[in-house]
Amino acid sequence: MTRQSPSFLTPLALLVLLVGFADLQLGSVGADEDYNVQGLLTRKTFNQVHELEKTASSKPGEHEQERQIPAKISKERTSQSTKKANKTPTDTKSECPPMGLESLKIDDFQLHASSTKRYGLGAHRGRLNIQAGLYEDDLYDGAWCAGRDDPLQWFEVDARRLTKFTGVITQGRNSLWSSDWVTSYKVMISNDSHTWMTLKNGSDDLIFRSNREKEIPVQNIFPTPVVARYIRVNPQSWFSSGSICMRVEILGCPMPDPNNYYHRRNEVITSDDLDFRHHTYKEMRQLMKVVNEMCPNITRIYNIGKSQGGLKLYAFEISDNPGEHEVGEPEFRYTAGSHGNEVLGRELLLLLMQFMCLEYLSGNQRIRHLVEETRIHLLPSVNPDGYEKAFEVGSELSGWSLGRWNNNGIDIHHNFPDLSSVLWEAEAKKLIPRKMFNHHVPIPEWYQSQNASVALETRALMAWMEKMPFVLGSNLQGGELVVTFPYDRTRSPGVTREQTPTPDDHIFRWLAFSYASTHRLMTDASRRVCHTEDFAKEDGTINGASWHTAAGSMNDFSYLHTNCFELTMFVGCDKFPHENELPEEWENNRESLLVFMEQVHRGIKGVVRDLQGRGIANAIISVEGINHDVRTAADGDYWRLLNPGEYKVTARAHGYASASKKCEVGYEIGATRCDFKIGRPNLSRIREIMEKFNRQPIKLQVRQLQTHRSGERLLGT
Repeated sequence: MTRQSPSFLTPLALLVLLVGFADLQLGSVGADEDYNVQGLLTRKTFNQVHELEKTASSKPGEHEQERQIPAKISKERTSQSTKKANKTPTDTKSECPPMGLESLKIDDFQLHASSTKRYGLGAHRGRLNIQAGLYEDDLYDGAWCAGRDDPLQWFEVDARRLTKFTGVITQGRNSLWSSDWVTSYKVMISNDSHTWMTLKNGSDDLIFRSNREKEIPVQNIFPTPVVARYIRVNPQSWFSSGSICMRVEILGCPMPDPNNYYHRRNEVITSDDLDFRHHTYKEMRQLMKVVNEMCPNITRIYNIGKSQGGLKLYAFEISDNPGEHEVGEPEFRYTAGSHGNEVLGRELLLLLMQFMCLEYLSGNQRIRHLVEETRIHLLPSVNPDGYEKAFEVGSELSGWSLGRWNNNGIDIHHNFPDLSSVLWEAEAKKLIPRKMFNHHVPIPEWYQSQNASVALETRALMAWMEKMPFVLGSNLQGGELVVTFPYDRTRSPGVTREQTPTPDDHIFRWLAFSYASTHRLMTDASRRVCHTEDFAKEDGTINGASWHTAAGSMNDFSYLHTNCFELTMFVGCDKFPHENELPEEWENNRESLLVFMEQVHRGIKGVVRDLQGRGIANAIISVEGINHDVRTAADGDYWRLLNPGEYKVTARAHGYASASKKCEVGYEIGATRCDFKIGRPNLSRIREIMEKFNRQPIKLQVRQLQTHRSGERLLGT
């Protein structure tokens, strides 16, 4: 006989029992179980959970659990919250954040479609701002495209839990060869994926006007939020010369659930009490001031120049002696925002300066050691003009490129002189080392002329890089998850992708891996690719030129013109994530940011002095087997990044005899001390004396000197 459930068990109670049974059997609800259990929801259950939301939202003291944070940062956050509270009713409709199609929080199994033109144009490619491969038949194409062009096609998102949907953002297909976009659509919702309800305008189906071209995102906010588990976008019209193709983001808020059986999958929560929001230029400057006031003994704010729009380029220094270069202490830099719309790096540096200040004050020994042994410079916004353009439109509507360039339309990161070509040409003509060094390659005259297309921001960066004896640095960018290292330009003419290693390829690879391996996602082989490249196969790192060639990059300039080894960190798939995603992005990158800074203490360091103990500036440090040298700073101190091993190191300077010694680099963090004392050889001293006396024979010089002194005595009498 079939055993029946007691009549007192409601559908909601049955659902709780089912989930509890799954937890007992498997320990946690897996993807398939989660999908099937939630499929049992009925309209009655939906109404019950909807009532729970209303009850939960009216609980008194819901904000009393907010963690206490330092008063000054808390004040800044409160000020921003007040601004949000004063929004007009129109603003409040869009308060739900993106569900995460662009940021990959929504996985491929949650995306479905009525039909597909081919695999590369499947539903999994229908994500806002996703970029296509170069070729039309690529597996990684730039949108979802329907297999047929008719009004019965749809693109579906399964939220896997009840969600309050408030809007949809759409783009057309990203393609160099095709022009495809949807011009209008309907929206349908469902709780079981079988029965669908179309959003209405009175008694008529609501038609949303969509894109007029393929790249600019268009947002439509629903007149009234709707609650469901599934949502479909149903195209009604499309570009007459194209097909039904879309990239989509859904705005939605997960419904609260006191029973916790709609747990948010893979949710990352941070324990750091920081200011997690996007900052305007004025707010960025104010935040830097607040942190400086909290930690005045270890921080300093200064500017390196101005943008094309007249905004100052502010840098933030963290050191136990801010404003001073200490002999033997290496200098490190992080820059961000050279592409103004790649905002995540900018916010990560603002979070990093808060974190380091708070941790230093709390006695964190790791942070204290880093601050006391390193002079750290953070430049969060290289292109503030571009950022302001992107910020004004918003994180979901700025598209892929708005704000990328400066006010003159220049890509700052690739606006530096192409010194790799200068070096390679000199090598081909066998001019090295006879007429040109293998390092500190001079800037071509044409680049320094007033008519050269050089951005003000680029000139400011170059002057800063020449002034400070940086040893290691990184520029943070967005739109991918990978670390790139020099060279960024291919050596073979006309080749777009080619491994082009520097003489320091081994240490560059280690530096790149030190960041990628400590990032939460970069080396995860199971993660979804951001766009078209699976960098996890390469341990999250790649030689810049083997990805795509680019002349005049900041990385190549830094390596060839200064002592600083520079890498690029692409810190997230989403260039401009919604601010509710910043805590998770901080957790993804925090350890990597710290570990990479610590690598500045890897290799050898020392001071080159003369026989009287005075430091010799501009002395050349050569390592046998590595065809790239570095030079000493103004006080004679130097740093040379190297992997573990034994090296023959030579120090030489103009007018001095060279000296060599063996220096051993260990595996532990901490540069090996390798000092040099070099003297002037006799021949060098003779030449110096002869130059002083216009190259006259020494006997004649003595005779002239004696005659001069005799004349002085006679005049004196």
